[in-house]
Amino acid sequence: MSRAAPAAPAKQEGGIIASASAVSRSQWTANGAGHPAHGPEASIPRDEELHFTSGWNRPDLQAASLEAIGLSWGPKGKPCVLDDISFTLEPGEILGVVGPNGSGKSTLLRLLYRYYRPRRGRAVVDGSDIWSMSARAAARNIAAVLQEQPAPFALTVRETVALGRAPHRPPLSANGLEDQGIVDGAMDRLDLAGLAHRRLGTLSGGERQRVMVARALAQQPRVLLLDEPTNHLDIRHQLEILELLKDLGVTVVCSLHDLDAALDYADRALVLSGGRTAAIGRTGDVLSTNLVSSVFAVDARLERMPDSARHRFAYSLN
Repeated sequence: MSRAAPAAPAKQEGGIIASASAVSRSQWTANGAGHPAHGPEASIPRDEELHFTSGWNRPDLQAASLEAIGLSWGPKGKPCVLDDISFTLEPGEILGVVGPNGSGKSTLLRLLYRYYRPRRGRAVVDGSDIWSMSARAAARNIAAVLQEQPAPFALTVRETVALGRAPHRPPLSANGLEDQGIVDGAMDRLDLAGLAHRRLGTLSGGERQRVMVARALAQQPRVLLLDEPTNHLDIRHQLEILELLKDLGVTVVCSLHDLDAALDYADRALVLSGGRTAAIGRTGDVLSTNLVSSVFAVDARLERMPDSARHRFAYSLN
């Protein structure tokens, strides 16, 4: 999503993100940032909750198609900072969004998760304009992991991950047994079991990033949006997050500064420059040395790794 996105302000009407202060008023938001009436982990078993399903890999999880049609946005009364962006993703495809700082990566993601309403154009999930959906319906389809986002620092890690279940239950109701199993599965996928009872405010930046990814997984979205998901992570957890994205089976839009990661993990690449599309297509075709050199104002070259079919970019100032 440029690299240093500002902290998100309070949720605007119909949007997916809410600030900590807005949470207590609305009880839930479309990205799961809310407090149920009896606490995130309170359980009130009912007959329909006794068919326990644990973990993330549920058979009814389905990816959605995603289409951006001429998306444009700019601050009121000012020129567009993102102009006429279009792409189509088939269910389960991964789109890597790359470009220099200030090229519009974070703005694009904010349009896709309804934080900004487009000045022109539409974002469409499985044929439905996201602004034609209720906030709850949008949250059942789309989850977002941001570089910086409001975080309930007084909650434990497990309570925070459990917030992802909010769009899937009636307002003011508690998590049931099935919800708790899904939360367990999301935490296991991000290696968070040992941190379950730690307060979010006591964690490192990388640990908090993993918690936010787990919360998004607990939301069970059909489209997952991530803004620099490997930011703050050590090398092992970077690789684990990227491998996880490949294995989820949902449609993913992910902004990346690491072009090598885009080559390895993204099916398609969208290159932004100055708020416009510089190129879009299959990643290996799009990320050419000529294009990268032009867009990033460097001398770029691709070098083949020894004993491997993989290539890595090397750069120098021109």
